[in-house]
Amino acid sequence: MIIIPSTSRSIRLVYLLIAAGSNSVDTQEVWRLGLFLNPQCAPGGNFDLYAWELYLPVGSAGSPTTIFTSALEICSGYSNPGCFFTEAGDGAMVMKVPGSPSSSGCVTTPNTKYCRTELREENPSSRDPKAATNRLSATVSVPKPDNSNHGTVIGQIHMASSVSSYPVVKLYYNLNGDLTMGVHKSGLGGTEDYTSLGTISVGQKFSYEIQYGKVSLSVSINGRATEDVSLGNLDSPWSYFKTENHNQGDSPSEVHFFEVAVQH
Repeated sequence: MIIIPSTSRSIRLVYLLIAAGSNSVDTQEVWRLGLFLNPQCAPGGNFDLYAWELYLPVGSAGSPTTIFTSALEICSGYSNPGCFFTEAGDGAMVMKVPGSPSSSGCVTTPNTKYCRTELREENPSSRDPKAATNRLSATVSVPKPDNSNHGTVIGQIHMASSVSSYPVVKLYYNLNGDLTMGVHKSGLGGTEDYTSLGTISVGQKFSYEIQYGKVSLSVSINGRATEDVSLGNLDSPWSYFKTENHNQGDSPSEVHFFEVAVQH
């Protein structure tokens, strides 16, 4: 299991230290222990990125720049002030996309017309949905969704490349604050089925959880009861998680991550 500590836990720890009689708290020591996000570190200093590769909206046509795990993992690891960096105020991991290829000149993969900054799960590169547990959870805010109908994709499950070039599920967030789940019920693509998951004010912090275990798919927002989803004819393809800012429109988009956790 990969768990990234959150600010709320660090606040509780500091409270306990003070309650126990500590007159001061060594901020550097708290950061070293991973008890809250350090604005002075690259994202890899705050988030355990061992199991992820980073894909960027820059590079050459059809071949976006990829940053491998080894370059991401430490406080002095990779960052890019234009698309992947640590927020100076709160230490959030920021993912930005400048728009679409036509509006900004950003770069996409051959299988999509949309640009993205995303972390793709690796080590291993896919998982069996028949397993008991495959869970992605994240705490995010979206200060700048793109201008598409359903909005920016902030998390997804994608079928293994050996199986299909399509996602299983995508979690969208738009300019109205609407959260929508889009599901492909066939490895051949086809129509995407949409389910509304409610509304969160633009820029407000919230949490989501996507589970794909025992051949069952569900999504939960802010700990509410899970929304169980029919997978139709989809025959349990091996899949992997993405945490991301996958722009679906023409305008710039920005997503902040405060916590990311994967459990298998």
